Amino acid sequence: MPWLEPLRWLVDAGGPVLVVIAIVAMLLFSVGLERWWFFRFHYRPARTALIQRWIARHDHTSWTAMTLREVWVQELIRGLRGPLPWLKLLVVICPLLGLLGTVTGMITVFDSLSLAAVNQARAMADGVARATLPTLTGMAVSVVGLLFITRLEHIIRREDQRLHDRLARAVEDAHA
Repeated sequence: MPWLEPLRWLVDAGGPVLVVIAIVAMLLFSVGLERWWFFRFHYRPARTALIQRWIARHDHTSWTAMTLREVWVQELIRGLRGPLPWLKLLVVICPLLGLLGTVTGMITVFDSLSLAAVNQARAMADGVARATLPTLTGMAVSVVGLLFITRLEHIIRREDQRLHDRLARAVEDAHA
């Protein structure tokens, strides 16, 4: 089947661990896409509804009102933070999977060299290159995941601050 050809090439190039890293990378990017979708189509309408609910209240200054506002904000922000621990776990797993691929690849290379009984430097160099490919892939996916997590945490902090500002400004505009 021609659509399985890239998968076969992947297994030939770096071993079955490379396929696992590819699956983890797809999970990582799927969660990233889901976060984008959540932010665009769920968070923004929920934020608008929260601001409208806050404006509709009569009391905006008492301790109870401020506590309720904080609970509402944290509930909304918690929705943004939901998959962050899973993303961090996937980022941590990638280099470990790469290391596992390297170790299993090196074992395979040394095993095949011991069976060949002929000193073939070229075969050993190819095997070592093949064994290090999972580490490179795992590190690359992990770095991209770290960049994504850092950006997502920045967006969450910014939204937390902006939501407080928007709620305060909405009350001022409503009373003006």
